[in-house]
Amino acid sequence: MPASEREKMAAGEWYCCLDHELDILRRQARVAVHAHNSLPPDERGAVAPALRRLFAEAAPEVFIEAPFHCSYGINIVLGERVYFNAGCTILDSGSVTIGDRTMLGPGVQIYCAEHHKDPALRSEGIEIARPVAIGSDVWIGGGTIILGGVTIGDGAIVGAGAVVTKDVPAGARVVGNPARPINRV
Repeated sequence: MPASEREKMAAGEWYCCLDHELDILRRQARVAVHAHNSLPPDERGAVAPALRRLFAEAAPEVFIEAPFHCSYGINIVLGERVYFNAGCTILDSGSVTIGDRTMLGPGVQIYCAEHHKDPALRSEGIEIARPVAIGSDVWIGGGTIILGGVTIGDGAIVGAGAVVTKDVPAGARVVGNPARPINRV
């Protein structure tokens, strides 16, 4: 059984986010994010070195426009030629895996944390982390929100502004709030 709050978070168990070790990890992420967002583009390159080092894994050809935000970074795995447009946010208390050649439009938000429904426990910082897995060759339209526990299959398209609360099959196209499949000729 996991002992620390970080181990509970990684195991997908209820944990307290108001934990000293987790606060240190979030602080490290803020420093790396700040470096990425404040460096001049010619110095930053595709991903600022501090941010690249923070990620669990990032392929060489990943490109992240500024501004960008993540809560930990250590739970993010990015495949080859992943592209994030400006303003993307990943609250990665759970693992976030994004496959090769996937593109996120501006302002895409991925939220892994689910706060406790009991107000007393919620006020104590009790939450659970749910992973997000996005396949290869996926296009996520601007302003999309993806909630924890969701898998988006290879080649799927998520329309701008969608709120993805359930899995999206490979090759599907979804739009709306909540996201639902559409059929287009």
